[in-house]
Formats: sequence, C-alpha cells, structure tokens
Amino acid sequence: MSRLSHRRAVFLVGFMGAGKTAVGRALASQLNWRFLDLDNEIERAAKRSVAEIFNTAGEAAFRRLETRELRRTLELVKKEGAAVVALGGGTFTQAENAGRLRQSPVPVVFLDAPLEELLRRCQAEPEPVRPLLDRGADALSILYAERRPLYLAADATVQTLGKSVAEVADEVARWLMQE
Repeated sequence: MSRLSHRRAVFLVGFMGAGKTAVGRALASQLNWRFLDLDNEIERAAKRSVAEIFNTAGEAAFRRLETRELRRTLELVKKEGAAVVALGGGTFTQAENAGRLRQSPVPVVFLDAPLEELLRRCQAEPEPVRPLLDRGADALSILYAERRPLYLAADATVQTLGKSVAEVADEVARWLMQE
C-alpha cells in the first residue's frame, strides 16, 4: 500500500513566484483532490484582497488573518482530507504557523528556485498583486535569504527551475507515493 493512501493532503510552501498555486491546482487535479489557496481563503474571510489588507491594515494584521485561516484550513483538512493547499510565501516562516504545520500529520513540500527566477516569474504576471514586490530587489534578496532556511525545514524540497508546472506536480505526486 502506498503512503498516498495515508496522506490525504499536502501543503505547498515557497517564496513568491515558486508556483505554489499553479502546481497546487495541477497536483489537485492529478490526484482528484480539492485545491485550496490560503491567500484566497484570507480574501474570502476578510472580503478584501491581500494587497488591500496590506495597504490598509498592514502586514501584522494580514499575518493575524493568515494564522486564523491556516488554523481553520488545518481543521477542514483534518475533517475532510483529500486537499492540496498552497500557502502564502510568509505563512510557513511564521513560527506559530510552522509549529502548527509540524504538529499536523499533513506533509509540507517546499517548491524552490533561485531568487532571480522567482522574481522573473512575478514580473511576468499580468497584474502586480504581490504586496511585497514593491520593496525592491535588495529588500527581496534579504527576505529570500531569511526565508529560504525556514522553507528548507519542510518535509521535502522540489526544485522548480527549468520544469513545467506538470513536471513539478508529477514530482510532488511521486514523493507522496513513495513507500
């Protein structure tokens, strides 16, 4: 029996531009699981976009909402299972959230790529929707350097550079099915 039968959910983490949402959707479709994006759950609960929350209430308020929605999402996954959850870039780097995820039986997979590639992907998006992109290259480089070691504490790391969304989803699925 594969471990996939025991693993009824997975959380995807990584820096902005890592492909958490795109890979999450593809993986959920491949596994016939539900897909949840934590940022979308935050927006639904707050009735505002992530950018609006950052601009009007600040990052600290956003992080509080993020933690609340992560708790709710963990409970939902615990009850219903069969879900791929894409977390925001900062979710797993918050100690309380990382601790909660480590206590959960749900595995966490880090989608990794070099900073230059992540920024290229973000800049190629049709609409700038990432509040932290405004900080400039130097600040983002520092943020990436701070966050990457925290992401590496995930249960698995999948390199995304030079791979299609489908290839990354396949790699995550294979990892989930390992004996």
